[in-house]
Order: sequence, then C-alpha cells, then structure tokens
Amino acid sequence: MDLHTVTEVISPAAPGAWRPGDAWLGGGTALFGEPRPHLRRLLDLTAAGWPPLTFSDDGVDVAATCTIADLAEGLSRHGIVRQCCHAFLASFKIWNVATVGGNLCAALPAGPMISLSVALDGTLSLVAADGAVRRVPAAEFVTGEGTTVLRDGEFLRSIHLPSAALGARTAYRRGSLHRHGRSAVLLIGRAEPAGGISLTVTAATRRPHVLRFAEPPHADDVAAALDRIPAEQYVDDVHGRPVWRRHLTRHYAEQIRAELVA
Repeated sequence: MDLHTVTEVISPAAPGAWRPGDAWLGGGTALFGEPRPHLRRLLDLTAAGWPPLTFSDDGVDVAATCTIADLAEGLSRHGIVRQCCHAFLASFKIWNVATVGGNLCAALPAGPMISLSVALDGTLSLVAADGAVRRVPAAEFVTGEGTTVLRDGEFLRSIHLPSAALGARTAYRRGSLHRHGRSAVLLIGRAEPAGGISLTVTAATRRPHVLRFAEPPHADDVAAALDRIPAEQYVDDVHGRPVWRRHLTRHYAEQIRAELVA
C-alpha cells in the first residue's frame, strides 16, 4: 500500500532527526500494510548498517533490522528459531524483507518474533530521540494489540537472546483455523535448569503471558495458572473466537507440560 502523505524519506536516519509525523522504517512489510494518514516522513533504519547478528559468550544480539531470512540462517541450529520463523507462513520474498524488529513493533498478537523473544527471555534495547538507551524485558514490550511501551521518537535497536535460553530444551505448539492461516494460538515451553518450566502464551491473547513453574508442574498447576489469564485477554477476530482460542491454549499447554516434564 502506498503511503500518500509521506513526502520525504531520510536515509540513513540521523540521530535526533525524529519529529511528530515521522515513523521509523525497517523492512516496511507492516508499516505499508495499512493506511497511515498521519505520517509525513520515514526515517530509514536499514541504512544504518547494523550487523544482523552479533554473537558473544552470553548470547546473541539480534539487530532490529535483521531479516527473517538472516535470523533463520544465522541461528538455524536452534529448532525453536526455525519454528518461529516458519510461523510466518510467508514466501521467501517476505523472509528477505521483513525484519525482526518490525514484527515486534507491529505488536500483532500473532507476531512470531514476539513469541520467540518472550519465550527466550529476551531483552530489548530501545533508543530515544536524544540517544538515551533503556532496556526492557521482551515480556513487557507489547502491552496490547498494536501497542507497545515505545515512547515518541523511540526506536528498537536490538534484541538480546541469552545463551542459556537459546540452548534450553523447548516445546512448540501452533494452531490456526486452516493450514496456511494466521496463528490463532502459539505456545512455547522451555525447560529450566532447576527442573521447572516456563510457558509462553501468545497469538491467542492480546499480549504475551508467561507462566513460570519453579518445579515440574502437574496438569492442575498449569490449568490453574492459565485460569488467571483474564477472559477479555483472548483475541476475538476472524481468525478465531475467544472460547476456541482458550480451549486450544489449554490443550496445547498440557501437551507441552507433558513433553517437557517427561
């Protein structure tokens, strides 16, 4: 979709260039997906030249401008990364353009990069218009459908995924109304070193929910934790009704619990 009100593209985006009516531009697959009549300029982050992936002893930093193709290739040895990349159900053309940061900032419930970042205890680096940096847990970044903690002029610089979480045993379940449909439910479980598990609920709910169990949980423990997710948190749209999403969430959660506890 053309953004007819945009009159200028700043590339590369200069520090401190942001002003009302601007939007940060990554891959653009989400930005160009719907009318945005309030926009006047685009600030191009892709021209900044950030390396897609930066490895260190304590994990990997994923640039916000890292494409899905680069992520899938660079972290291909981690099954959960491959699974979340394929949750896009997108062609290679989308994989080579869509960015990890763009998927996070779009804050759609079905965003698989949200699921991945939250499930792996990611930490997001956010840069303000004046250059100040703050770090936010991935689980706290998305606050609702299409809303995040980003402030005016702030952009997402990178996502740090710790090595301990990347190397952990995981279990993945995804459901939709049809084979190539948008994710209606996406759950990721992760085994913890002390024997417990963490369970991340996304796609079914308006924002991510993380359930943590210090010890191997019983089925009743998981069911009780899921019951604490408010009913109004479950998404209601053409991709699935809340009662169905909630049922499938409970069904997949029990499968994940049994798999990881075993």
